[in-house]
Amino acid sequence: MSSRTAKLWKNIDWITICIYLILIVAGWFTVCGASYDYGERDFLDFSTRSGKQFIWIVCSFGLAFILMMLEDTMYDMFSYIIYIGMILLLIVTIFIAPDVKGSRSWLQMGPVSIQPAEFAKFATALALAKYMNSYSYDIKQLKFLVPTVLIFIVPMMLIILQKETGSALVYLAFFLVLYREGMSGIVLFLGVCAVVYFIVGIKYDEVPFMESPTSVGVFTVFCLILLFTIMFVWTYMRRWDVTRNLLLVCVSVLTISVFVLKNVEVFDVSKVLWGLTILVVGYLAFMAIKDRKWTFFWIAVFTIGSAIFLYSSDYVFDKILEPHQRVRIKVVLGMEEDLAGAGYNVNQSKIAIGSGGLTGKGFLNGTQTKLKYVPEQDTDFIFCTIGEEQGFAGSVAVLILYGMLIVRLIMLAERQSHTFGRVYGYSVLSIFFFHLFINIGMVLGLTPVIGIPLPFFSYGGSSLWGFTILLFVFLRIDAGRGRRF
Repeated sequence: MSSRTAKLWKNIDWITICIYLILIVAGWFTVCGASYDYGERDFLDFSTRSGKQFIWIVCSFGLAFILMMLEDTMYDMFSYIIYIGMILLLIVTIFIAPDVKGSRSWLQMGPVSIQPAEFAKFATALALAKYMNSYSYDIKQLKFLVPTVLIFIVPMMLIILQKETGSALVYLAFFLVLYREGMSGIVLFLGVCAVVYFIVGIKYDEVPFMESPTSVGVFTVFCLILLFTIMFVWTYMRRWDVTRNLLLVCVSVLTISVFVLKNVEVFDVSKVLWGLTILVVGYLAFMAIKDRKWTFFWIAVFTIGSAIFLYSSDYVFDKILEPHQRVRIKVVLGMEEDLAGAGYNVNQSKIAIGSGGLTGKGFLNGTQTKLKYVPEQDTDFIFCTIGEEQGFAGSVAVLILYGMLIVRLIMLAERQSHTFGRVYGYSVLSIFFFHLFINIGMVLGLTPVIGIPLPFFSYGGSSLWGFTILLFVFLRIDAGRGRRF
């Protein structure tokens, strides 16, 4: 064995590989349980789901070995080429992929189907790491931030054109990487605001505020917008006089509006809310010009932008989202139950998990999964098979394994001596975390059903290979971490 190979095997993080192997093995047994039919015990029959998954697992081991044998500098050297190649493949997929359950995201290659969107994740992570490792890069400068965001927005939009919204949303996880690399926390706060505005506005859109034409959702969101505006003025400007003036005006106008609604006459409060918002924006613009402080101007942009977003979200929800997507969101928000329709998968999943109790019914003994009550139980909803067969104890054990993987990835990313390795490591971490959070959340009914796999557990070669490539490229980069990129 050469000294180079000996050093490589010494530097490999075997703890992460052990976690990977445990997850892979546990995932295969779970696929066996989820796809098992009574009387069929030949799990290695290649015509069955478990047999096919076994082939993908063996191939993934070979793929992992190849990735570890390549020079770590190759991933940096060919980052852009790999990224451009995947972008072209995503474009081609839109036009030549057959329609599968309403999406055009699968390429047929003889008896095998692959989903390019799964492999585009590692290509995007490599390109992002390469760009952020460039000389004089500063994420706080707009000329660097815009291309950085475009690197993962472009594949995201192409995947949306394939009608794979769930896979596309995974690319939002890259914002966590940008935050780690110095992006202002205000961007994440704006993202949280957008989510809150959307949820509150949609959930209470049809609930009238004190019997007026204005909904509770609109009134609540406008109050939040004004509150956040006042908080921004105090946090970033430290101007008590401006903060006090805004607070007094907003509280006074809202109090008088509620009083008139309750005791005098019912009217459309939204007109008052819009007038108050425009008044606040005008005052902030005046202060920006008067004191020559552009921060006031940007706060004003946030205020008016938030109000516009509220009304545009209604349009997106009603006109752009597909009917089944609207129903799924309504089910999650508790606006509809629809146990026989959009809520069927989640409801059956909850029943399966609940029936497992503390220790589960045992391997191959789940009734909900064996009788196929849960659709997609070996792919997107495979966690319910774990809950039914292994119970609460088994589910917690799986979550602990994932937790160990996440913690380990953080440790590996933080010990990188160069930006390229650190950014790629946090990209891998963010993608894994997003998949775990959304997949388990939708199985438990906490997040909308958007159809993304559970890493190393869900049946499918594309997802298994995609996650394996993501992880082992990082392990190879980590093994050569003493080298400068």
